[in-house]
Amino acid sequence: MSKRESVWLAGIDTPVRQSLDGDYRTDVVVIGGGVAGMTTALLLQQDGLDVVLLESERIGHGSTGKSTGKVSSLHGLLYQKLIERHGRERAFGYGEANQQAIDVVESMVEKMTQDCNFARVPAYVYTRDVDMVDDLRAEHEAAVTLSLPAHLTTDTDLPFDVELALRFDNQARIDVGPYMMGLAELFEAAGGTIFENSRAVDLDESLAGVTVTTEAGSVSADSAVVATLIPVFDRGGYFARMKPSRAYGVAARLASGGLEAVHINAGSPTRSTRPWEGSQGTGIVIVGEGHPTGDGTASPGRWAELERWGREHFDVASFEYRWSAQDYTSVDELPYIGRSPLSNRVYVATGFRKWGLSNGTVAGQILSDLLVGRDNPWHDTFDATRLGDLESIKPMAEITVSVGKHFIGDRLARLTSPSVEKLECGDGMIVRSDGDAIAAYRDSEGTIHGVSATCTHLGCTVQWNGAEKSWDCPCHGSRFGIDGCVLAGPATDPLGVVEVQD
Repeated sequence: MSKRESVWLAGIDTPVRQSLDGDYRTDVVVIGGGVAGMTTALLLQQDGLDVVLLESERIGHGSTGKSTGKVSSLHGLLYQKLIERHGRERAFGYGEANQQAIDVVESMVEKMTQDCNFARVPAYVYTRDVDMVDDLRAEHEAAVTLSLPAHLTTDTDLPFDVELALRFDNQARIDVGPYMMGLAELFEAAGGTIFENSRAVDLDESLAGVTVTTEAGSVSADSAVVATLIPVFDRGGYFARMKPSRAYGVAARLASGGLEAVHINAGSPTRSTRPWEGSQGTGIVIVGEGHPTGDGTASPGRWAELERWGREHFDVASFEYRWSAQDYTSVDELPYIGRSPLSNRVYVATGFRKWGLSNGTVAGQILSDLLVGRDNPWHDTFDATRLGDLESIKPMAEITVSVGKHFIGDRLARLTSPSVEKLECGDGMIVRSDGDAIAAYRDSEGTIHGVSATCTHLGCTVQWNGAEKSWDCPCHGSRFGIDGCVLAGPATDPLGVVEVQD
């Protein structure tokens, strides 16, 4: 059985940094220790500002540490859509920003003592479906008009034939865990301060500055950057303009064969692949099986399907690791990076559409430029205060309708929830106990762990995630542990613990 751990975080020996305890004063406080927050903090510190970074768990252990480790401007079939929706200028800005982010990551790696296994490789989006060939040709035409390094080919390093592939040259892959540790070390060497296991629970903004509060202290600053996948302090209503989703990953050791480049297929189901240089030889990483957060289909079967596909196409010796991750996609396909609406001192970075290593690096550049008063060539492309195009109205309405259905329908479903006696060992569900509907999980020893079934963000009913053994909100993607603790925002308060009579 493979280990339930990201391949990029396995075996990394890093010092546990202290938690915030007391009150601090700094120039900028950054909330979130993923690639966007860590890059922003490092660049600001190098610009001469004093920066404190707050991370709710460990640096790089969120979605960044569970990514594919691709650093690329090839983001599926995206550029044709960007040109149609936003025009050539904004599509060009997105492509240029993400392409140059590869150079920025490489320059960071050159300064690190960590071995990140950074390598320049081609990236491919391919199809085995003849009906999608025209889509790849259209994407190629769009990419070429945007000056991206695009070529059409049928020759890849995949162990099967393709109908057509779009290749971007001079892309990269990296081991994410060591890279994040390297960023943290560079930041601290420049004089920055990191507090781990310090979840921000409140942010207050005034004319004089901002104050971020944790359970054990506070940080006062001139400005704050919220880089928490989705802003946990949401002044821009981003929760209503983005869709949360989860995807699954496995890492396999190969008996023979292997890959050099990075790949993703066009169409569904998604299969994203890349090489993995494991301690016991050559391997691959396979990511896919995505679904909306909290839709009830999260189960270990998602990993099993990736493993089945891997064995079908590769000479797999063993599967070593399995994990899952979450991300958000904006309704107009572009991330939100910049000053938060209705705020003068709070900045955000969110909506990376599963391409966080490049987009998060871009975010660090844009945000650091904004905070020190420099012009940035890509700020308008990613402007966090934008309202979106006309095409955004329909998906925003769909999000609102979906949330309404969950808010009402799931609450009605509570009325017919089974009794707690029906709960099997190792399973979780919404059950009734003493006449109330609760979220309950029965562990392998038969002990029941009960918490409130109502998400503390905006009141939707949480759903059981059988893969990660967590309670996930289908409305805006908040996640909670079996004890009710917050695993991921936008919620900041835990689910209340409920005593259960079996």
